Amino acid sequence: MYKTAMLAKDMVAASTKPLLLSILAEGESYGYEIIQKVRELSGGHIEWSDGMLYPVLHRLERDGLIDSEWKEADTGRQRKYYFISSDGRKVLKTERQQWLTVHNTLSKLWKIKPVTI
Repeated sequence: MYKTAMLAKDMVAASTKPLLLSILAEGESYGYEIIQKVRELSGGHIEWSDGMLYPVLHRLERDGLIDSEWKEADTGRQRKYYFISSDGRKVLKTERQQWLTVHNTLSKLWKIKPVTI
């Protein structure tokens, strides 16, 4: 059966920060849930692993763009939830504009309709 191609590693790396900040701007989340959300949103084209995700989350937390808190899950286990900080919201606004600039430039070349917000 035909399977669509995954995104190139450099595209995945470049999109990780804006994807994480965007997901966390919608509400707090934990690692596995974030991985599932990205898989779902991308239609399976972006597959993140724990080994890729957690170093990025820790870097964003160290940079003050996200915060975290341990909470008890429904199962009774402790789970680390991440949420966007006010600085993270500012950075997300900049990231969004940069990605739209790239998208709209390619849209002109590919003769498809640009996106405006």
